[in-house]
Amino acid sequence: MTTYTPTANSPALGTVHLPQASPRARAAGGRLTVFDALKAFASQLIVLHHLVAYGPLSEALRLRFPHLVDWLYYDGRLAVQVFFVIGGFLAARALAPSLQARPLSLSSALWKRYRRLALPCTAAVLVSIVCAAIARALIADPSLPAAPHFSQLLAHLLLMHDVVGVEALSAGVWYVAIDFQLYAMMAATVWLTRLARPPRRTRVLALLTSGLALLSLFAINRNPDLDFIAPYFFGVYALGAAACWLSRRDRSPLWGLAIALAVLLALQIEHRERVAVAACVAASLWVGLRSGAFDRWPELRPLAFLGRISFSVFLIHYPVAMLVNAVVSHIWGATPATAIAGLLFAWAASIVAGAVFHRQVEQRFSA
Repeated sequence: MTTYTPTANSPALGTVHLPQASPRARAAGGRLTVFDALKAFASQLIVLHHLVAYGPLSEALRLRFPHLVDWLYYDGRLAVQVFFVIGGFLAARALAPSLQARPLSLSSALWKRYRRLALPCTAAVLVSIVCAAIARALIADPSLPAAPHFSQLLAHLLLMHDVVGVEALSAGVWYVAIDFQLYAMMAATVWLTRLARPPRRTRVLALLTSGLALLSLFAINRNPDLDFIAPYFFGVYALGAAACWLSRRDRSPLWGLAIALAVLLALQIEHRERVAVAACVAASLWVGLRSGAFDRWPELRPLAFLGRISFSVFLIHYPVAMLVNAVVSHIWGATPATAIAGLLFAWAASIVAGAVFHRQVEQRFSA
């Protein structure tokens, strides 16, 4: 088993490294395999959500399996909350393990993060543009993105397409932009705490992070018009950071209970399924790490593989789905039978394409 070491620029959908949990887990190889299972399950659920959300085959599949399609369409997208929690966990682990801020060059950290996220995303967007052009030549479907213009490409390269209000060229690129913004918020928060006196830095970091999280959960996250900026999601991102910081057994469990009560109060004011899902994921990580239950989590190679390539699958599955929809609909037509076969093929092809993209593109920017 390969031993991994923590890095500051691992994306939430990429390689996950073991927090400072227990000697037995570190002796087992340094890999927290429960994260692989979470990433594998969540990423595949998002792929299925997009497969039933776009294209003529999705409409044909709805005729045969309306309840399944509705569940994947409305509830499958909640899986992205898993990645927000994991992203917050990893950011806390990389930037300020045990609430102790590491020496940080903010510009360098942000550039590494941008390079790690934006460049593979840009490559996937270029693939999506080519696949969309082929698909438009074969079928007329309103879900297909139009040919891009230069300002649209530039907005995607800068991860600003939602901020400036241009149409996305691929599904899921909104998450990459938000993930970068969230990491920037966390990095800036850690950097600011280093301006305080050393004995107070831990308390200042906890207070700043908590304050931003509460502002998000009780105010910003209640306005859906703000879902294009990071503060809307920072509350759930901070839950992942809290799971990291409070998983040490020398931390009082009362802090975890206080956070749980705050989340319950926020949900009582306005129930939001996405926040509830994120809270459950963060609570499971906190309890599992503190108790040592994850030390005994079995490492299953298929889940480890799917977890490792999850970011690439996330980036590349939409152009694959567009192409399969267009070819199958053009040659055989969109019927329930062709939809079942075509979407199952698109699912498998997305995994294969994700594995190739991971090896040929993502890993080149992971150093």
